[in-house]
Amino acid sequence: MEPHDVFTIANSKQFEKMALKVFRYQYENNAVYREFCDLLSIEKTAVKSIKAIPFLPIQFFKSRKVVATSDPIQITFTSSGTTGAMTSRHHVTDVNLYTQSFRAAFSNFYGNIEDYAVLAVLPSYLEREGSSLIYMVEDLIEKSQNEHSGFYLNNYDELIQKLKMLDASGQNVLLLGVTYALLDLIEKEIFPLNNTIVMETGGMKGKRKEMIREELHATLCAGFGVPTIHSEYGMTELLSQAYSFGEGIFECPNWMQILIRDPEDPLHYLADGKNGGINVIDLANYNSCSFIATQDLGRKYANNSFEVLGRFDHSDIRGCNLMVI
Repeated sequence: MEPHDVFTIANSKQFEKMALKVFRYQYENNAVYREFCDLLSIEKTAVKSIKAIPFLPIQFFKSRKVVATSDPIQITFTSSGTTGAMTSRHHVTDVNLYTQSFRAAFSNFYGNIEDYAVLAVLPSYLEREGSSLIYMVEDLIEKSQNEHSGFYLNNYDELIQKLKMLDASGQNVLLLGVTYALLDLIEKEIFPLNNTIVMETGGMKGKRKEMIREELHATLCAGFGVPTIHSEYGMTELLSQAYSFGEGIFECPNWMQILIRDPEDPLHYLADGKNGGINVIDLANYNSCSFIATQDLGRKYANNSFEVLGRFDHSDIRGCNLMVI
């Protein structure tokens, strides 16, 4: 198969068939992933279903070069982190896979990007290099072909006037922001928005006290005058995003799926509606690793949507000493 074939997936049967092909490719070509599988005593021929595929703990992206090809690296995405902390590094050998993934997912969930003015308030991301989110939003801004689309760092007054003007004119607006910046915005101005999607990317980045989602979204809804707050679920180590249209319930594009692992036994999966660790299958990650055990807690529902409930702390991670190999 070719890497871009993953974007042709139309149903769950095709997804499983392609996921097993990607597993076999990465088992054979990704030295870090192969080593991890060997430590679990899992052989390639024994894996005949998605739930039998090993999921690489996300921490490996902090200490190892996770690649499944000898092709040259085109770009390296890095995670944010506190001073002195190790950050994740995602080495991307085909950035077109990322571009095709986020463009197709956005189109599937929101329609033509040219129908929107994209206003991005992402100060913590703009102030460092290597953000995959900034790479995506820069492309969406350019593809929107709207003269008002752009980034806003600390120029909130300009953003407020632009947002009010565009929304009042009937222009569809996507206001995409890091959580604390959106809160900063509504402290300066209370809006009555009618044509704007407000999308938070999560995270206070140490700028504010963390809030539970229900409280946060209620505050943002009241401040922006919108019925729901949309969300984007993505990370440095992935090349795909899930989106929520409200209530914190996320949906995946056809080449991405979620499994919920038992916090006590990471090789066992929980039934729909049960809380556990989020494992992500991202088939766009063809040239690195498509099977990643995250440090997020969540629950999955029968229609394959999912909810993010928080993060593990170190005391929550049990039964998987392989995570520190």
